[in-house]
Amino acid sequence: MGLSNTLLVMALLLYGAASVKSQAYFNKTGELPCLFINSENISMDELVVFWQDQDKLVLYELYKGKENPQNVHPKYKGRTTFDKDNWTLKLHNIQIKDKGSYQCFIHRKGPKGLVPLYHMSSDLSVLANFSQPEIMATSNRTENAINLTCSSVEGYPAPKEMYFKLKTENSTTKYDTAMKKSQSNVTELYNVSVSLSFSVPEASNVSITCVLKLETMELHSLPYNIETNKVGRKESEQTKERIQYHVPERSDEAQCVNISKTTSGDQSTTHF
Repeated sequence: MGLSNTLLVMALLLYGAASVKSQAYFNKTGELPCLFINSENISMDELVVFWQDQDKLVLYELYKGKENPQNVHPKYKGRTTFDKDNWTLKLHNIQIKDKGSYQCFIHRKGPKGLVPLYHMSSDLSVLANFSQPEIMATSNRTENAINLTCSSVEGYPAPKEMYFKLKTENSTTKYDTAMKKSQSNVTELYNVSVSLSFSVPEASNVSITCVLKLETMELHSLPYNIETNKVGRKESEQTKERIQYHVPERSDEAQCVNISKTTSGDQSTTHF
């Protein structure tokens, strides 16, 4: 390796070409590291330290040991804290729009101007936890069918899949349905839902769960249980059935709704 190439490599190592990935949660605090090693124990009074985003907007500036808010963009004012011990900038009240690339720069203030010492890039991703999926029965249920909707709200990024899983005494069936999703124009968080209409099987107990599949994990709803039992015959040979719908609630207590129906056409309607 020639002398010029050696000097170029040394310059790159000195200036810094490192890049790290970090994650932060919505409305929490994210960290933007600057892995600078001050081996010469340079005083803060000689350094100019600042962070900027991918649009070249300044998040924070420390000029010769003192914070300089004049160059900070309004969207970042009051949202940052500099940890001098770890050379890390903390960005508070993280929003989805904060995801992206950031750079830290460290210069030394000399008699002839600023001398670059270090530069580092970091990629920030933002996550928001979806709520536990919740199954609700819609009011337009027919005599032998039930319509269900499962929903989960305020998460990011968008989930990969959402589906119902029906379990009987003899089988487990996955029902793939079209996932509806909407995104807030303000927070950029997603709300998602799926719907299912199916016939209630006779003389069978059914347990229904809703599964939300994310990038690295799955979220499951509380089970929605349906119990169908024959309770006897009348003199007219008409069969009476009792169907119990066990509706999960957020409080983890099941709400039981009994619906009686006869083949003569009389039926009661219960709204959830």
